[in-house]
Amino acid sequence: MSAELKSTDAGAEREMTDGFHLIIDALKMNGVETIYGVPGIPVTDFGRMAQAEGIRVLSFRHEQNAGYAASIAGYLTKKPGICLTVSAPGFLNGLTALAHATTNCFPMILISGSSEREVVDLQQGDYEEMDQLAIAKPLCKAAYRVLHAADIGIGVARAIRAAVSGRPGGVYLDLPAKLFGQVMDAEAGRKSLVKVIDPAPAQIPSPESIQRALAVLKSAKKPLIILGKGAAYAQADDAIRALVEKSGVPFLPMSMAKGLLPDTHPQCAGAARSTVLAQSDVVMLIGARLNWLLSHGKGKSWGEPHSKKFIQIDIEPKEMDSNIEIAAPVVGDIGSTVSALLAAMGSDWPAAPADWMATVSSKRDENVAKMAPRLMNNNSPMDYHGALGVLRTIIKERPDALLVNEGANALDLTRGVIDMYKPRKRIDVGTWGIMGIGMGYAIAASVETGNPVLCIEGDSAFGFSGMEVETICRYNLPVCIVIFNNDGIYRGTDVNNASSDPAPTVFVKGARYDKMIEAFGGVGVNATTPDELKRAVNAAMDSGKPTLINAVIDPAAGSESGRIGNLNPQSALKKKK
Repeated sequence: MSAELKSTDAGAEREMTDGFHLIIDALKMNGVETIYGVPGIPVTDFGRMAQAEGIRVLSFRHEQNAGYAASIAGYLTKKPGICLTVSAPGFLNGLTALAHATTNCFPMILISGSSEREVVDLQQGDYEEMDQLAIAKPLCKAAYRVLHAADIGIGVARAIRAAVSGRPGGVYLDLPAKLFGQVMDAEAGRKSLVKVIDPAPAQIPSPESIQRALAVLKSAKKPLIILGKGAAYAQADDAIRALVEKSGVPFLPMSMAKGLLPDTHPQCAGAARSTVLAQSDVVMLIGARLNWLLSHGKGKSWGEPHSKKFIQIDIEPKEMDSNIEIAAPVVGDIGSTVSALLAAMGSDWPAAPADWMATVSSKRDENVAKMAPRLMNNNSPMDYHGALGVLRTIIKERPDALLVNEGANALDLTRGVIDMYKPRKRIDVGTWGIMGIGMGYAIAASVETGNPVLCIEGDSAFGFSGMEVETICRYNLPVCIVIFNNDGIYRGTDVNNASSDPAPTVFVKGARYDKMIEAFGGVGVNATTPDELKRAVNAAMDSGKPTLINAVIDPAAGSESGRIGNLNPQSALKKKK
């Protein structure tokens, strides 16, 4: 049963309701306004009905991209992004994004239809039969199955609270097909729904941990603050800026924390990264983890072994000492913790050591000066720096635009070249460093913020989600995609000397990605110089029309694996030659 269950008299109460309506009502009661997904059995009618009830339902071409959209929606809003998929293969496609959300601490709920338990448990071969709950559990923060309509309210509430409380993450909600059509009394159904109160309660740090952290920071001769994407997610922007400026300490923003304070801020050490990592003696981590992105807090990039003391602010106690000893662990949510640190610093906090600040400033200015000429060339075909030089200016002139970025060289070089000026405006591949997030992120960024989006994509990275340009055109979103096309993965010059097949890293020479979006009514541009690229991007951002720019990059430009070539094993036999 579906809409027939509702009275045609707007003033009358429904006598009966069903699983379809209860799920929709539960989501709406908890502020869900958007669902990202792919329609199909058994969730097709649910998508139609949710749309009819005022929820925006965006239909994608692949579940993985819908999942990435939901994950970044969670990051941008601090509310769980919702992804809806069909069973089995559709669920598995969405599961990649759910695991990605969990790893990156993005709140997300993957809702999938599934086969009936009695058939799955006896392995009787149902349509798309799969024990989805068991598969999801190891890859997400929590997983729940709802079997009875009366439990839908509790199921949705548990999923929301699990997704956003503590360290946020991905949650799986399994809804067997029969659940949607279950009928129950409408009044009882209403009473069964749950509005989640305070889903992510503040976690106040202990006063002792605050005093310990400040004592370690005050003892530093070469202090450093590292801001991670957890700090950006917290939306405690004013407090974080006040802490950084009151301390006077240089800060290093991780990729998605860029813009919490402008990259042009006098304390920003982004252009002196190697110097501050190697020479600092006390490091305060705010919403950043000592994982591979920071060389696990050890190794050559960190200078002398065991020469530093670390202060770590994180909501998850188990994160402390995960790689090295943390001298001053502070467990609490970032907003509460930063506010507590500010209050305890008082009005007479000493200035950061002048010689250290001079060292950082000098190295930063030196590196910026070295880079400047490379960003000003107008070569044809373009190199990465010439192309990024004009995009850097465009972002400076449009600081409210969101920048989506993925690739190898396209990712690494963009991160270093393009300054960000406002928080949560740069979103990229995150902790796993994966490819394929681009179009899903772009769609959600546009939908959730209403702002224009600029995507800077490597040609390889774009291939993972490129069909979603049709989705962008279908919803007429203000997204401008720039594909750095150098004819291959890393670069397009690799040669296969063994056969007539192209080398594994080489794509079709001279491909025209701009023609793809034209097929769906968008604007396609082929840009061969930085000047052409600048004109095309500005026109796209001014018009708000879906646009794809094929930026022709020298096939020889780029390096193997971007800046993580050290993670690429080399053949022992090759080394012996």
